[in-house]
Amino acid sequence: MLSFVILAVLLIAGSIGVVSLKQPVHAALSLVASLMTLAIVYISLEAHFLAGIQVIVYAGAIMVLFLFVIMLLNVQEQKENKFAWMKPAAYIVGALTAIGLVANILQSPTPALNAELIDTIIAGGTAEGVAQVLFNQFVLGFQLVGVLLLTGIVGATSLVQRKAEIAKIEEDLANA
Repeated sequence: MLSFVILAVLLIAGSIGVVSLKQPVHAALSLVASLMTLAIVYISLEAHFLAGIQVIVYAGAIMVLFLFVIMLLNVQEQKENKFAWMKPAAYIVGALTAIGLVANILQSPTPALNAELIDTIIAGGTAEGVAQVLFNQFVLGFQLVGVLLLTGIVGATSLVQRKAEIAKIEEDLANA
């Protein structure tokens, strides 16, 4: 139990780093640390397949994709923040969400999933158990995650192309 508490604190600290660090690359590295900590949690639950997938797919492939998009966008500091009201609003919404989650957990102590389903998911972390649950009960969510990632890539690419076109027009006007 002590190891789980330590891992949970590390995971929460990494997650806070993801949303609070100002440099996108630092936030991405904090996300990598969080994903690796989650893989350690899976190992402590003896779900070695899930831990491997966590490291290979999320901490590896997805994070390379995120870093590629960050470098492609070439995010720079903005001098004027016209959305300054969003930061306090985000803190308020985050606090209300945390209060709601704690209240919900305290009101209904039963787990969200039944014990049989949880045993199927983490029973040794086998590929068969994960596949049965993922592609039978959660197939819509699995497909929606793929669409969400694809949308992010297309959006980032279109932003970069638009900036490149504007830069070329400005360069042509400066040379004329």
